[in-house]
Amino acid sequence: MKSAYELAMERLEKESPSGPPITEEQKKEIAEIGEKYEAQIAQAKIMADEKIASAMGDPQIIQQIQAEMAHEIIKLESERESKKQKVRDRTSS
Repeated sequence: MKSAYELAMERLEKESPSGPPITEEQKKEIAEIGEKYEAQIAQAKIMADEKIASAMGDPQIIQQIQAEMAHEIIKLESERESKKQKVRDRTSS
């Protein structure tokens, strides 16, 4: 499942492509990066859900766990996009 950010970036890229087209190898590497980070994001959500379940309904603890999860997801999404961009920026030799 793609985020709204990814969908918007795809639309922008279609409207005004930047740089040379990427190779099949780069596409494969970008897909692998995406899969790796989607798995990490899913894991972070599962861990947060487990912590919330053990919080025994304490709203402050639940809010803190949700904030930590949101921060972790933002960090992972940023890392993912950075790594994808590095692959896109590489010139094929």
